Amino acid sequence: MTDDRRTGLDVTDLESGRAAAALSRPFTVRGLTSRNRIAMAPMTRQFSPDGVPGRDVADYYARRAAGGVGLIITEGTYIDHDSAGTSDRVPRFHGEDAFAGWSGVVDSVHGAGGTVIPQLWHVGVTRTEGAPPVADAEPVGPSGVSLTGEPKGRAMTQKDLDDVIAAFADAAAAAECLGFDGVELHGAHGYLIDQFLWSGSNRRTDAYGGDLVARTRFAAEIVAACRAAVSDSFPLFFRMSQWKMNAYEAKLAQTPAELDALITPLAEAGVDVFHASTRRYWLPEFDDSDLNLAGWVKKISGRPTVTVGSVGLDGDFFGAFAGNGSAVTGVDQLLDRMERDEFDLVAVGRALIADPEWAAKTLSGRTGDITPFGAEMLKTLR
Repeated sequence: MTDDRRTGLDVTDLESGRAAAALSRPFTVRGLTSRNRIAMAPMTRQFSPDGVPGRDVADYYARRAAGGVGLIITEGTYIDHDSAGTSDRVPRFHGEDAFAGWSGVVDSVHGAGGTVIPQLWHVGVTRTEGAPPVADAEPVGPSGVSLTGEPKGRAMTQKDLDDVIAAFADAAAAAECLGFDGVELHGAHGYLIDQFLWSGSNRRTDAYGGDLVARTRFAAEIVAACRAAVSDSFPLFFRMSQWKMNAYEAKLAQTPAELDALITPLAEAGVDVFHASTRRYWLPEFDDSDLNLAGWVKKISGRPTVTVGSVGLDGDFFGAFAGNGSAVTGVDQLLDRMERDEFDLVAVGRALIADPEWAAKTLSGRTGDITPFGAEMLKTLR
């Protein structure tokens, strides 16, 4: 605890009051109301044997809700399509056994005072050939090429497209039936939906390829199908990114005008909230403005946005893959942006793996008590 000698005020108290004012406000979209502006970012943990989330997964998410997180966005969960996944330890969103597990997650998070939405996922051409959960399923994507341009898998037919669109819609409807508060579509990081959005992986010459607007068609049809499959009170989130796995400098949009062309069809199709994934939330997205990607998407679309990227930590998540930890940092810059309504929610990732009470400690000014992130924490579910 320190004093500001110029004012006699306790600095910790000042920071605590500022964090509480910026982050403790409720957020409402359609029928979902989060008690604050803090979300848990989706992070693949692979602790669901045979694709079924167990009691340990439910407790893992409930601990974060009990620790003050307003909105839990689950790890990516595979839709019901043979080529959707590439691990039998990642949860799936189909089958009675998996749905029973997800029902336990919903009940546990709600019991701890939080709201929760599943992230629906299809990995597309990044699927490892021969991997479970369906070993003989061929990787599929827009053009039968990998993210680095080599031949891989096969280009999707119209039937493939229709089947995947229906699988996303079925999963969204199931999420509402299970009591989730909304749903997020994974359209980022070089997975299937993003493979259609990016010129580097979409080389189609039909209606689903070509210019940027044409490349949004598949994503927009998924959004529209999900919107039609759920009630008016059920919100749709859409996660997007510029970067891709193994293509960290990739860009869907080089300018604000191109970003407008990308997100407008998605908003018109029914996206309620855009989740703009970046590696470091404080970096400006385009020249001549300090707005980050979430800020630009909100400015252009008028839709609420979620920001994410190394919140509360001094290193991005790629360091964790190399075994590196990250020290705790302040959130002053985050608060600056929240106070000017640059975005509406902040998603916290590794900091919440490290400390389930990160939200409560941040809101109450106990940042000195926050546990730093260590890469070894990825090996357990705690």
